[in-house]
Amino acid sequence: MEKSKFLVGLIGEGIQESLSPALHEEEARCQGLTLHYQLIDLARDGCSVADLPRLIDSAEAAGFDGLNITHPCKQAALPLLTGLSEEARAIGAVNTVVFREGGRKGFNTDCSGFAVSFRQELGDTPRRRVVLLGAGGAGAAIAHAVMGLGVEQLFIVDRDHQRAEALARRVAGDHPDRVVASADDIAPAAKRADGLIHATPMGMAAYPGLPLDPSLLRPEMWVAEIVYLPLETELLRAARKRGCRTLDGGGMAVWQAVGAFEHFTGIKPDAARMEAHFLRMVSRAGSADTRIPG
Repeated sequence: MEKSKFLVGLIGEGIQESLSPALHEEEARCQGLTLHYQLIDLARDGCSVADLPRLIDSAEAAGFDGLNITHPCKQAALPLLTGLSEEARAIGAVNTVVFREGGRKGFNTDCSGFAVSFRQELGDTPRRRVVLLGAGGAGAAIAHAVMGLGVEQLFIVDRDHQRAEALARRVAGDHPDRVVASADDIAPAAKRADGLIHATPMGMAAYPGLPLDPSLLRPEMWVAEIVYLPLETELLRAARKRGCRTLDGGGMAVWQAVGAFEHFTGIKPDAARMEAHFLRMVSRAGSADTRIPG
């Protein structure tokens, strides 16, 4: 008899307003399944990344089928797993963990989620030289995604320069025919860039403001964002004001969830239906605050 009831969750910080629970639960209902999606919020529960081993152990012991993993745990989860998909291993970050047959396998659907969204909205744009702002778990996934999108020169900027350097070395090792490097200062890196991708927590309620000086944006550049509430962040608003083409974080949020749902349930979801449900929820939520997709 095929499994029809699922228990999954999301581990991250400041995730109370995440749309992931409703997105997964509604798709499960449409598929004739019962799925409960629980939030495990480090901030609300007085926890930190140091508590991640205990939280994953507890979820597994409680009979969870899987977990989504978001900021700031996507890289910290790696040593706690018994297996990784080829993509997750190459990226060095996971956003989905499946408990099955006594094992814990990690996947990364952020990478495919960003790539699908980019191809749909900005697939015709030049992307020879790209700047990536953020070298955390989401940034790592996007760095690998843009290599698959044909980027020839990628410059990675992060407040933690060592983290940017480490990511650049890892991606360069997988793509020796491309230029992949870290940059101390975003200004010279952005000067001749075809596009800029923002992959940091800036824009979340706890991290308000712009991640860069908007004067660095040029009309011929495109700008991509991973924050999805509101769909028009302060960065995207500034970019549009300067005539840039933009990509909001909604597509990545939906497509990473599409991949995660299939890993959790073994059933291929209806992506168009999930996108329509997501857009209805975003419309209802309005533009009260911002957060990273979970």
